[in-house]
Amino acid sequence: MLKFIIDEDLHRSLGTHLQEQGYFVKDIRDYGLRGADDEKIFEFAQKEKVIILSGDKGFGNIIRFPLGRHAGIIIIRFPNEMSTLEINNQFIKRIKYLSENDIHGNVIIIEPGKIRIRRK
Repeated sequence: MLKFIIDEDLHRSLGTHLQEQGYFVKDIRDYGLRGADDEKIFEFAQKEKVIILSGDKGFGNIIRFPLGRHAGIIIIRFPNEMSTLEINNQFIKRIKYLSENDIHGNVIIIEPGKIRIRRK
């Protein structure tokens, strides 16, 4: 089962939608990490063995967060004018195309109409 941690730049409702689909979800806001730097969130995710979900492009920096050394990082890049509900629905639809092998250790960027994977 995929396990996620949601960064504070994503709406909490994404976690609810993922849980309804049977995924295990944590939210950094529930662990005193609101406003924490990316390294602290990365460290927490590694300790908990969860996949980071974020809109922050900084998590795509493979020098700071090397491929193969984490459970996975998924960066969600949808236009600001998209509703939260539509973003959540689009993400749920796309995550179903990914296996644990696609995610583990890799950086995935999910955008309207496409999924890009930077593999280890």
